[in-house]
Amino acid sequence: MQRSLKDYLVISLKGLAMGAADVVPGVSGGTIAFISGIYEELIQTIHRIDLQFFMYWKKNGFANAWKHYNLSFLVALFMGIGISILSLAKIIKWLLHHEALFLWAFFFGLVLASILYIAKQITKWSPLVLVSISIAAILSYLLTIAEPIASPESVWYLLFCGFIAIIAMILPGVSGAFILLILGAYGTFINILNQFREGLTTVNVELLWQAIYKLIFIAIGAIAGLKLFSKVLNWMFSNHKNTTLAILTGFMIGSLNKLWPWKKVLSYRTNSEGIQVPFIEKSILPTKFEGDPAILWVVGFIGIGFALIYGLERIATRKTT
Repeated sequence: MQRSLKDYLVISLKGLAMGAADVVPGVSGGTIAFISGIYEELIQTIHRIDLQFFMYWKKNGFANAWKHYNLSFLVALFMGIGISILSLAKIIKWLLHHEALFLWAFFFGLVLASILYIAKQITKWSPLVLVSISIAAILSYLLTIAEPIASPESVWYLLFCGFIAIIAMILPGVSGAFILLILGAYGTFINILNQFREGLTTVNVELLWQAIYKLIFIAIGAIAGLKLFSKVLNWMFSNHKNTTLAILTGFMIGSLNKLWPWKKVLSYRTNSEGIQVPFIEKSILPTKFEGDPAILWVVGFIGIGFALIYGLERIATRKTT
């Protein structure tokens, strides 16, 4: 496919939108790719990349291999995604520290609307669908109250998180940031991105290497997850779509406990910056919240998050029809 510089700039702009979505739990980069009309090309391009690339390169030359594997498309797209994620990471970190109550309220509204969005796609409500939703919701809830199996900053745990979170690149409606929240690694990922950005802008080699070292493990997990699960997930959607959607719906229902704005900290941990941060938290009623529960503001931000997903759904519906 012949593309001009303008076409690749448009692809990068779509990548900017995808990156912004990937940073926010509840909004899927896959959904943005679907709405903007590049989802199918993205999946096909990723599927095509394998070790045969080097053989094709040796036989036909680098330029032909680059064109054959549609790498200009990927570079333009991921450049936009990367710029967007690094730009928003600093804002998200500040909000987590200073306006956590409103940020979690916004995230709660996003996921609440996403539940309805995914559930609406179920075409036949059978006993199997209901059982799938129930089991997935229970398992997801238990995951939100369980103590993390490892420190969120352990490189092996980051590899595991990258492995799981990559499904956001495959399935519209599933957020990678949301998966990281459930796994307790969202804040850690944001800090790594900020560390990378700061090391790059200040030319701090030590800081940059610390971030790159962790990002390498995340990337390895993501690549492995993408290659192992992309075909499986596509097969599940093709052959057991209603059950798959039911599992996703239940998983997100159970996760609402993690996103509930009003929480009580049960224990703390020390992060890589030597700062005490919440480790295990418990959802509580706003009347038992220490400090101002700001109920009206929280409800307002939940509404904003809900409206955002509703608007994206309307755009996607018009795109399909």
